[in-house]
Amino acid sequence: MPNKGTSLRDPVADEPSTVGEKLSDAAGQVKDKVSDLGRAAADKIDENRDAAASGLEKAASTLHDNAESLPGGEKVSSLAHATAEKLSSTAGYVREHNVNRMMADVETLVKNNPGPSLLGAVVIGFLVGRAFSSSD
Repeated sequence: MPNKGTSLRDPVADEPSTVGEKLSDAAGQVKDKVSDLGRAAADKIDENRDAAASGLEKAASTLHDNAESLPGGEKVSSLAHATAEKLSSTAGYVREHNVNRMMADVETLVKNNPGPSLLGAVVIGFLVGRAFSSSD
């Protein structure tokens, strides 16, 4: 007969770290790490928003300045000015909105236009893949 200090319970069953719990803990740690990395990336992007907006403004200004000298006549010049206006508008948007707001806007755009968004993602994926593929 066991004494009062001895337990008949299975020590393995009492161990709080079963395989499922270990996997759950590991998944939680990975999720936390990814979340931290995401926040760090968003903070870094927010730090560089003004520089990006300035670069867009500079490109728009250069395009406006050189639009009249582009070959192709008035049609090309008009297209260059319109593109410069879009760049300038994008610069303003980047300056005024943080990363979280931009991501929410992208999410809304994708939800409202799933077909074109999917097509755009495929095209971007193809271009990125081509950029990183080895040139044989």
